Amino acid sequence: MRVALLLLSVPLFAAGAVPAAPKPLSFRLDVMPVFFRAGCNQGGCHGAAAGKDGFHLSLFGYDPAGDYYRLTRQIVGRRIDLAVPEQSLLLLKATGMVPHSGGRRFQPDSEYYRTLLRWIREGAQDDSAGVPTVTGISLVPDKLVFSGKARRQALQVVASYSDGTTRSVNNLALYLTNNKATADIDGQGAVTAGKPGDTFVFARFAKYTIGAEVIVLPPGRFKWPKLAGNNYIDGLVWSKLQKLRILPSPPASDEQFLRRAYIDIIGLLPTPEEYRRFMRDRDPQKRAKLVDALLDRDEFNDLWAARWSEWLKVRSDSNSAFGTDRKAAAAYYDWIRDQMRRRTPLDAFVKAQIAGTGSNLQNPPVNLYTMLPQGQYDPKEVAQDVAQVFTGMRIQCAQCHNHPFDRWTQEDYYGFVSFFTGVKRKMASEAREFWIYDDPNAPPAKHLLDGHPVPATFLGGARADSPGKDPRIALAEWLTSPDNPWFRQNMANRIWAQFFSRGIVDPVDDVRISNPPSNRELLEELGRRLAAYGFDMRRLIRDICTSRVYQLSSVPNDSNRDDASQFSHQRLRRLRADVMLDALAEVTATPSVFSAMPRGMRAVELYEGGFRASYFLKTFGSAPRDSVNTSEERFEPTLAQALHMINGTTIDQKLARSTVVAAMLQSGRKPSDIIDDLFIRALARKPSETEMKKMMELLGGKPAEKQGYDDVLWALVNSTEFEFNH
Repeated sequence: MRVALLLLSVPLFAAGAVPAAPKPLSFRLDVMPVFFRAGCNQGGCHGAAAGKDGFHLSLFGYDPAGDYYRLTRQIVGRRIDLAVPEQSLLLLKATGMVPHSGGRRFQPDSEYYRTLLRWIREGAQDDSAGVPTVTGISLVPDKLVFSGKARRQALQVVASYSDGTTRSVNNLALYLTNNKATADIDGQGAVTAGKPGDTFVFARFAKYTIGAEVIVLPPGRFKWPKLAGNNYIDGLVWSKLQKLRILPSPPASDEQFLRRAYIDIIGLLPTPEEYRRFMRDRDPQKRAKLVDALLDRDEFNDLWAARWSEWLKVRSDSNSAFGTDRKAAAAYYDWIRDQMRRRTPLDAFVKAQIAGTGSNLQNPPVNLYTMLPQGQYDPKEVAQDVAQVFTGMRIQCAQCHNHPFDRWTQEDYYGFVSFFTGVKRKMASEAREFWIYDDPNAPPAKHLLDGHPVPATFLGGARADSPGKDPRIALAEWLTSPDNPWFRQNMANRIWAQFFSRGIVDPVDDVRISNPPSNRELLEELGRRLAAYGFDMRRLIRDICTSRVYQLSSVPNDSNRDDASQFSHQRLRRLRADVMLDALAEVTATPSVFSAMPRGMRAVELYEGGFRASYFLKTFGSAPRDSVNTSEERFEPTLAQALHMINGTTIDQKLARSTVVAAMLQSGRKPSDIIDDLFIRALARKPSETEMKKMMELLGGKPAEKQGYDDVLWALVNSTEFEFNH
């Protein structure tokens, strides 16, 4: 049998036949993948915008024709030596045989070296027209679960080509992981399990990236308890937690839920009267009733107007003669708030802005096209902002090269920009007014690489059928369609993040293949529900806030202590800067004062935001609105914040002007009752016995003096509990 097998492995030829010559190597299919795998065309090496050490390759190989020219024709004879291929500088540098700032990229006995050497020996030829292109890659398996002693498993990466062929590219792909501590992946696609958790590993080849979910289960026996759920959200979250062997925390108390819901839904604290009414209520549906009541309050509209104004960069630009005036910015904000009050569906809200035409003062949604740096209109800036805000995708990278970690190519980028190249602005009779309109005869955007025009094309889709028409109308219809998963899921994800301080895709405006959702089924279902609700965000918010998941305690257990993405317990969340300042005003019954604004205006109502309006708001992370990035709003604690709370003027001035304690003293209330009320005002709970004892000691035997109670209130608003939602 062994002899037979050996004979079968020997090539057999007919008498007189000559074996066919091996097919020459392809520059695009065989050589460029070596540069890709070796890291030669990455951004830190020759793929940088200006190249490196006098040699430039296109980033991740998006320009093969240019790479071939620079390699073989730019400095003839320097990088390729056809006479003595082994002495080619390309090979000597890559193998470290001569000094190379990038170091040794592969060994002389490697398959990468042999591929390049053979290509040079064959004359370093370019490809003829019609060479097949990569159309996609697949990863097998696409999900790995590690349990017990099994700690390592290999993945297979298979590339598909336009001629219908496939090819294993394990040794040519690049690999990365989202969490090395949970799952690492080596250069051949072998995954090694780490600590328990859930993460993704990715493979990239050509312009495609694909991921596989990796679940590493904790050791020991696990039994999932029988948990009640309030709606579909609970079922989807429980299902994922069960797979990960994570137990959710118990439900939050009524006091915790009350404060959390008020802050999240309307951006205010409950008053002592509202607190007592809720705590007395014995209706088992009182939490759902509270959610409904809060969704009907006008403060809900103010909070979401502030959110949208941040995402849409609503602010004036006084440094540009052709920029956005304060009057236009105020009109834009008023329109946004009015849309919230009218309960305008999100699809109609977005459509009115994208397809907007007319005066920036009389038709405020057209200000979408004015909120640009120094007011200078740039169709690329608008295209990037529209994609990021309304789909969550950052396509900026594809302006200069194919996106290194997503599907977007330069063709996709400039096709999307072409929707906005016809937008024009002209001055009106009033200096602060101008008109937005579309020129249907305007040429499309030109591709950066070779200058060819790229017609208006939907992201990842077909070209827009809009000759002689305003292409933005077609874009608005496509974008806001209930069938468009990117729009509905992005809107649902942004809404979800408001109530968990983290998106299912996080950050919410960084949707890409290499940043997948932590619970894909949950995100997809939320998006479907939002579309089915006619894009009425209140209905989706009601689903979220009445779910048991939203109502979980923020206290972790042993199984979910390290969970940061599966919503097994509520996160401790810093209050937004404007919400915190409004809470201080509410607790002390002392309205904040803002320059050139009506007295009594809340911070959340500032139409340009608080970054330029208040030292407090700037210090506590209010977004400057220079870009649409959600990361502009900061929640990290700083020393400046702590010092301002302790020694700054904000709290001292509010306490000095406050009449809250004086009114309580005048009414003859007992010291313990006053302390109870102060705790309820600031923390939406009563003090414990230990806290009551300490606060009574703080009064120093002078229960009739206002200063002692002011000290109590000062201590409460300086507590971590006050500054966080939990």
